[in-house]
Amino acid sequence: MPLVNFSNLDFDQIKTSIKDYIRANSNFTDYDFEGSNLSTIIDTLAYNTYINSYNANMVTNEVFIDSATLRENVVSLARNIGYLPRSRRAARLSASFTVSNLTNVASVTLKKGLAAVTSQRFGNTDFVFSIPQDITVPVGANGVAEFFDIILYEGSYLEQSYTVSSRNPDQKYILPNTGVDTTTINVTVNESATSTVKSSYKQYNSLIGVGPETRIFFIQEIDGERYELLFGDGIIAKKLEEPNQVDIGYIVTSGSSGNNIDNVTFAGSVVTNNGTPVTKGFSFMTVGGPSAGGSVIESVDSVKKYGPQVYASQNRAVTAADYEALIPKIYSEAESVSAYGGEELNPPQYGKVFISIKPINGVFLSNCLKDNLRSELAKYKVAGIMTDIIDLSFLYVEAESNVYYDSNLTPMQLGGDGSISNPVKDDALAAIGRYSDSTELNKFGGRFKYSKYQGVIDKSNPAITSNITNVQVRRDLEPKLNQFGEYELCFGNRFRLKNHCRSVAEGGMVGFNVRSSGFKISGVADTVYIGDIPNADMETGSLFFFKLNSPRQPVIVKRNIGVINYKIGEIMLNPVKIVSTVLTKGTTPIIEISAIPYSNDVIGLQDLYLQLDLNYTSVNTVIDQIDSKTDVSGTNYIVSPSFDGNALVRGVPVLVGGENGGASTAQTTPSPTVAASTTVSTTTTTSTPSVPRTSYTPPSSSSSSSGSSSGY
Repeated sequence: MPLVNFSNLDFDQIKTSIKDYIRANSNFTDYDFEGSNLSTIIDTLAYNTYINSYNANMVTNEVFIDSATLRENVVSLARNIGYLPRSRRAARLSASFTVSNLTNVASVTLKKGLAAVTSQRFGNTDFVFSIPQDITVPVGANGVAEFFDIILYEGSYLEQSYTVSSRNPDQKYILPNTGVDTTTINVTVNESATSTVKSSYKQYNSLIGVGPETRIFFIQEIDGERYELLFGDGIIAKKLEEPNQVDIGYIVTSGSSGNNIDNVTFAGSVVTNNGTPVTKGFSFMTVGGPSAGGSVIESVDSVKKYGPQVYASQNRAVTAADYEALIPKIYSEAESVSAYGGEELNPPQYGKVFISIKPINGVFLSNCLKDNLRSELAKYKVAGIMTDIIDLSFLYVEAESNVYYDSNLTPMQLGGDGSISNPVKDDALAAIGRYSDSTELNKFGGRFKYSKYQGVIDKSNPAITSNITNVQVRRDLEPKLNQFGEYELCFGNRFRLKNHCRSVAEGGMVGFNVRSSGFKISGVADTVYIGDIPNADMETGSLFFFKLNSPRQPVIVKRNIGVINYKIGEIMLNPVKIVSTVLTKGTTPIIEISAIPYSNDVIGLQDLYLQLDLNYTSVNTVIDQIDSKTDVSGTNYIVSPSFDGNALVRGVPVLVGGENGGASTAQTTPSPTVAASTTVSTTTTTSTPSVPRTSYTPPSSSSSSSGSSSGY
C-alpha cells in the first residue's frame, strides 16, 4: 500500500502515517504497542523522516533571497543580481594641525597609517584614527607647514601584499579581516617585487567605459563578512601578470562606535621631502566637530529590500522607486530616502522629481553634497527630467497615555534615597522608548500604528489592564525673524475638527483645532498664537492671530492671516513679519504647531520623516479600581477622555501684559466638563452650563488691542 498523503512534517503526524501504512498490511503486528521493537523502529523512521524534511525545507528556503536567513546565502543571491551590500563605514573626523621650525624644507608628508588617538576614553574604549593615503603639504616661508581639514578615518590601517603566480590559476585576493571599510581600499600594482614602477587601480562597480587596458578592480563580499578583490582578464579590464606584486591598503573600523569623538591627539608620522623624520614642532590637533558617518555593515533585511530594487532599476532612474533604490548605492550614508514625482503635487510640477534624504548622522545635506548627488544621478536619469533634492521635514507624533493597572500586582517601590517609583510607569516608558527606535518610525513612509502602540504599553507590565492614549501631530516652523515671509506647513494627515458631527447651527464649537506656541509679530506688543475657524464646508478654514487675557479667554488681534485645509492637513500663512518666538531649538527660533489627527494611525507622507517625540510623550498611571477589587461596582471609576481638546495653545500660556510684569504666565488648567465651551470676546463673559448653546458667533476682534487693527 503506497503512502497516499505525505504532506505532514510534524514528528507525531509522520509516525501516524507510518502506522496507517503498516495497519493496511496484515503481515505485521504490535506496531501500535509502544513497548514493542517494531514501535521503536517506527520512531526511528519517523525521526529520520522528520530530520530529512526539516533539512530539505531549510535548504529550499536558502535558495531564494526572500526566505534565506544566513548572511552568506543572502549576499550570494544578491551578487547574482549585481548588488553589493554596503560594508561597515568608518567614522570621519576633520582635523587640523601645524608643524613649525622647519628649515631648508620644501614640503612635508604625513604618512599613511596611524594619525591620531583619542586623548580620553570614550565609553571605556580607546579609538585610533588613520589615513589611507599619504598627505603632502608645502612649507611656508615662515617655516610652518599647515595640515588643514584633513579627513581622518576611525580604525587601523592595514596592508596585504600578493605576488601573482601563473602556477596558481585559482589565485584569490582576499582581505582576511572583518570590519573593512571598502571605500578606503587602495590598490597599487608593481611590475615585480623589486620594481619601483607602480600603477594605481581604481574600484569600479559597473562595466561602463571599461576597456582591456583599464586598471580597475571589483570587490565582492564572501563568507565571514570578508571581501575578495577581482581583477580583469585582459578583455574586460587589465589582467594581472606574473610576477606582478599587488599591494592592498585598507582601514578596519569599529563602525558606529567611532561616532561623536571630538578630542584626539596627534600620533602620526611626518617626513620631509628628503625623507628625514620630523620629531618636534607639532601643534595641538584641532577638530572641526565630532566624528560622524560611522555605520555597521548593511543588514540582511536591507540587502533583501534594496537588492531586488536595484536590480529592477537596471541602473536607470525612471520611476520614483528607481531613485529610492539608486541613491543608497550612490550615497552610502543615506539612512532613508523618499522620492516622488512633481505630478503628485498640488498644483502639479511636471518634469520634476523631488528627493528627500535623511543621512545616518545628521539631519540635512550640504549644498555641495546635493550638487554631487545631482551630478551622479544625471548618469541614470531620463533626459529632460530635473531632480530637486529638498531638505527633509520632520513630522512629530506626540502621545499622552493614561495607563490603568491592578495595584495588587504591582505595588509602589521605595528607593534607597526615599523616592517612590512606579514600576508600571517605568516599564511603559521603557517600552515606548524601544518602539520609538523601531523601523516602523524614523523613516520616510513610516507609520505610527495606534493599536500597536497601545499593545506595546499593555504588554510592558502584567499589571496593566488597559490604556487610553491621545495622539497629536506636530510640525516645527522656523521663521525668519524681522523679515516678511510666507510659510507653508504640510502635515500629510487629515485634521480632526472639534464637534465635527455637530453643525454650527446646532451649537458646535469647531474653532481652535490647531495649537501653536507663542511668538511676537510686528505691530503687536503682546505674545500671539495661531487659531483657526472652519468654513461652511468643514474642509477648509481661515487662520487668525490671537492673544490671551486668560488661559481660556482668547482675543483676536488679526483675522484672515492664512488658510487651513483640514482634509489634507495643510497650513498656509500670508506674509507676516515675526520678530521673536517663545521657544528655541538650540539657537534656532521655532514655533510649534500641532493638531489632533483625524485618524490615530499617522503616516509620513512624501518628504515627511516620521518620529515619535519622547520629549512630548507622557504616561500617567491610574489605579484600575474594578480590577484591583477596591470598587467592584465602578461607582468611583476614574474615566480618562479619549480626546484632548481643552487647551487653546501649546505650552505655558503667556497672558496679556505677562512680558511687562503686569500679568505672569499661567499654567493651563482643564475646564470643568460642564463648562467646556470657550468664551471668546473682548470682555469677560460668564457661560451658564445649564442653558445649552443654540448658535455660535465667530470671535470678535479687540478694538483696544495694542498694535492691532480691525478688519484683518
